[in-house]
Amino acid sequence: VQLVESGGGLVQAGGSLRLSCAASGNIFMLNTMDWYRQAPGKQRELVAACASGGTTNYADSVKGRFTISRDNLKNTVYLQMNSLKPEDTAVYYCKINQGRGVFSTDYWGQGTQVTVSS
Repeated sequence: VQLVESGGGLVQAGGSLRLSCAASGNIFMLNTMDWYRQAPGKQRELVAACASGGTTNYADSVKGRFTISRDNLKNTVYLQMNSLKPEDTAVYYCKINQGRGVFSTDYWGQGTQVTVSS
């Protein structure tokens, strides 16, 4: 399974970016598709999660500004980021989980840099 992320870059505060993460390879029984981020000197944190049925969850810091969505036919997850703030600067990673129960497995993307200038 390979995850390819795109859409990161440099944007001014208040701007928008849309991240994409496409999964390929032996894809079956996709469960959650999530976005995490890691800022310099900080732990990786969950930004947004999307269950297979479409239920979403967000970190408090991004609620109302970020929207996660998925296209199950394309095995792709998106993160629309609006009203970006300098504190959103981080490397963003997608993570998928597939499989059933104890045999489920997580896969991570390589990360894409998002830099928000003030």
